[in-house]
Amino acid sequence: MLKHLDLTEMNKIKAYIALTKPRVIELLLITTVPTMILANRGIPNLWLVLATLVGGALSAGSANAFNCYIDADIDQIMGRTKGRPLVTGELSKREAFVFSWVIGLASIVWLWVFTTPLAALLSLAAILFYVFVYTLLLKRRTPQNIVWGGAAGAMPVAIGWAAVTGTVAPAAWILFLVIFLWTPPHYWPLSMRYKEDYANAGVPMLPVVRNSTTVAIQIILYAWALVAASLLLIPVANMGWIYTVVSVAGGAWFLLEAYRLYRQGIAGEVKNPMRLFHGANTYLTLLFVVIAIDPLIHI
Repeated sequence: MLKHLDLTEMNKIKAYIALTKPRVIELLLITTVPTMILANRGIPNLWLVLATLVGGALSAGSANAFNCYIDADIDQIMGRTKGRPLVTGELSKREAFVFSWVIGLASIVWLWVFTTPLAALLSLAAILFYVFVYTLLLKRRTPQNIVWGGAAGAMPVAIGWAAVTGTVAPAAWILFLVIFLWTPPHYWPLSMRYKEDYANAGVPMLPVVRNSTTVAIQIILYAWALVAASLLLIPVANMGWIYTVVSVAGGAWFLLEAYRLYRQGIAGEVKNPMRLFHGANTYLTLLFVVIAIDPLIHI
């Protein structure tokens, strides 16, 4: 009986964790630590880093859990999301709703107490924007949903900077812009791959309501804007040679990958859109790794 209870409890815990979309949180946290190093121009207090990561994870987890609660009907239709806890019945909607509120409020209090009030307020803004603007207002109404939804995903860099300095400097807003512009060429290839799922669920992602040529053009435009924003960080944040070299080389590689999809898109046959999706993840990770390394060398 005890073993059965323990197994049941473990399954419940795993379901709550799944509700927060851990892989999304992981990507958000990858951008937070380098931002804090850049803001401090060196390694910040490790307790502050840990406190910011815990608060950021709770904040992002709350936004994602609210998203799962609101979009349970969509998740039930889409093959990619049929394994989520509210679809499988591992959690009830009431459990998900309460959990979303609890960790969301906990994130605000935690960041306020252990980092800075500004970081806490930015975290609150990110949750509210993701839930009310992206999930409730835009997602089911416009193909520009993921564009503006990217603002919530870009907020961790502002939170990280505010946790270190109590302010949000121009360099932080450049980093915000980088992630904001990265989101469309990262997510639209994914929605091309799962186009039928989104269509069946009635979600007007750009590849659902526009042809592949239009999507490819939009992706390449955002890719160019993204690379330009990454280079803008060099003068604004006084970045050194290592960031300059990697951002130029990495940007060129990312543009080549985007043009590969672009050529397929204008030909009307995109064979492997997930290549750019995974490439975008690699590009952003590489960029933020050197954002962390550069200040440590360029002192």
